Amino acid sequence: MKKVDICLSPNLLNLYKLEEKIVVIVDILRATSCMVAGLASGVKSITPVASLEECTNLMEQGFIGAGERNGHRVEGFDLGNSPFEYMSEAVREKKVAMTTTNGTQALVLSKGAEQILIGAFLNLSFLANYLKKQNNDVLIVCAGWKGKFCIEDTLFAGALAKELENDFHSEDDSVLAAQTLYEVAQNDMYSYLLQSSHYKRLSHLEGGKDVEFCIQKDKFEVIPVLKGQEIVLWEG
Repeated sequence: MKKVDICLSPNLLNLYKLEEKIVVIVDILRATSCMVAGLASGVKSITPVASLEECTNLMEQGFIGAGERNGHRVEGFDLGNSPFEYMSEAVREKKVAMTTTNGTQALVLSKGAEQILIGAFLNLSFLANYLKKQNNDVLIVCAGWKGKFCIEDTLFAGALAKELENDFHSEDDSVLAAQTLYEVAQNDMYSYLLQSSHYKRLSHLEGGKDVEFCIQKDKFEVIPVLKGQEIVLWEG
């Protein structure tokens, strides 16, 4: 039977073998939610990079630049890290270069995997149905916050593991913990997240509407996948 594991922080990735696995990158607030929403709304591709310098270099080649650090848009960049920016007409059919505090870092560290997919509540069921049809083990990688555990990514990891439980097994306590957390919070995730450290950071930046948007389930039937250096829509 196929196996699902959850890596609760990119700092723990060295404990997992990536070869032949499908990795699902999760940064609910807000990078992977931006990727799902943007590509579903017509963005041509998103190139994730770790550094601001790499992103700037791509901007010089004609990419739309998305730069976020500590929740703020970086000065000189076109976009920050709000999903609403990625759904605007201004980025439709455009290539975006993206660097964020957590999400793009986790993605870059996962590049030894067989396949890298982008997960969010926004595409939860569609993503789960795809994974059920594959023959590979799955590793859900939570981006966290600067290497630390965070609730919102773990909630999603628990939700996805719950969707997969009839088709995958697990030997990892992180899966049990994430599923338990999701079962506690699932009926009112917004109220639950009011207690979280990242919600408090975003509320100072007037990011409350982003949080409400990012925890919507199944808004889009898309799967962003890393092809070469770009994230594009999977076409089945």
